[in-house]
Amino acid sequence: MIASAWHLPALLGAAVSGLARTAAAADEEQAVRGIDSQRELALHRLLADGLRAAGYGVFPEQRYPSDRDGSRRSEGRRCDLVATQGARPLFDERAQLALFRLADPCPLDEAMWIEVKVVAQFLDGTPNSAWGGALVAPLLADVRKLAADDRIRRAALLAVLFTADAAIAEHDLDAWWQLARRRALPLGAVHHEQFAIGDRVGNALCTAVLIEVLRP
Repeated sequence: MIASAWHLPALLGAAVSGLARTAAAADEEQAVRGIDSQRELALHRLLADGLRAAGYGVFPEQRYPSDRDGSRRSEGRRCDLVATQGARPLFDERAQLALFRLADPCPLDEAMWIEVKVVAQFLDGTPNSAWGGALVAPLLADVRKLAADDRIRRAALLAVLFTADAAIAEHDLDAWWQLARRRALPLGAVHHEQFAIGDRVGNALCTAVLIEVLRP
């Protein structure tokens, strides 16, 4: 395995800070809707804001490296967030051929490729009937997708869960982890962050988990 210079707990803490700041502001304003009612793409933006505030470069919806050859920019699989250290621009093969080249671009294999999944236990005050399915299959699929691209060297899965309490989040994450291990998925270190949110629809806790996806 290639040793990574990335400090994953710091990466997770920075991302979560974007969520926590917005949640705290909603609670202070006594807003009707909390962050657990926002669409997933809106939460992606909050995660990106937290990373940028901590000095990372952040590039959403980037094509997977293996899908960049011989295809138009509008085609190919896309990764939710790609982060670089030191706010470096992400290497762009077309920009490098242009008159104005990127200064000190980060190679694709030095960036951190992150797939994000957001799941809420309660939606609009009622239990989310798709909770189990939304937590298991999509997370497994994202791990496989990241692991399958042989031009990615640093990758992670970021799961954001909104639940009534810590016990629910920990139980279901552990069940997912055991299933992933039984299927021999290439998983590495796991890092957790939690913070309380105002209970508006049944969710009172946000749990964010960053799971390293190992690459050969």
